[in-house]
Amino acid sequence: MTTIIKQSDFIQSIADALQYISYYHPVDYIQALGRAYEAEQSPAAKDAIAQILTNSRMCAEGKRPLCQDTGIVVAFVKVGMNVQWDAELDIEQMVNEGVHRAYMLPGNKLRASIVSDPAGKRANTKDNTPAVVHVSLVAGDKVDVQIAAKGGGSENKAKLAMLNPNDSIVDWILEVVPQMGAGWCPPGMLGIGIGGSAEKAMLLAKESLMAPIDMHELKAKGASNKVEELRL
Repeated sequence: MTTIIKQSDFIQSIADALQYISYYHPVDYIQALGRAYEAEQSPAAKDAIAQILTNSRMCAEGKRPLCQDTGIVVAFVKVGMNVQWDAELDIEQMVNEGVHRAYMLPGNKLRASIVSDPAGKRANTKDNTPAVVHVSLVAGDKVDVQIAAKGGGSENKAKLAMLNPNDSIVDWILEVVPQMGAGWCPPGMLGIGIGGSAEKAMLLAKESLMAPIDMHELKAKGASNKVEELRL
């Protein structure tokens, strides 16, 4: 079976997704933050969580950006081998057109952060393009797109280390996280990539942020394998 993907549909899907995630938090995030609020002992931290949840509700109801830093757009595009494109643009060009539409929408204009040339004039592109696009070919007849608008503050805190085989990953994380300071927006969620080459580990870390937030469930049931032990 062959699926035909039209250029106009793909572009509009990207634009719609970016508008959607600008004012709606995922359900798992809200539930995890609610659990964290219930368990939190510090009055100051409890108040901060309450403010985040209040802000989330106001943005969902008013369809306004959750944060003033609407981030660098990252797209993970998995294309089925049996997909046929009805398009004149390539995938990266289509993603960038979707980003352009999303960030220029008059009813909910999102802040553009991207500059060109980053090592030269650093002029703002005014529509948050270009996006960072990762494309992979997979089995099947579908196109799966995962979108993140990862803010500059959190991106600035990204770390890479080439550890020795006998070094402790846990010890490295416990050493690095307290040194990050307050330059990222709370609550902090860690995406960790282990193994492969340097760029593969960083890509795994970024993609892991797309996974469901289930730490409260994992704490309740306990670890059943080595990966879950490491997460805890």
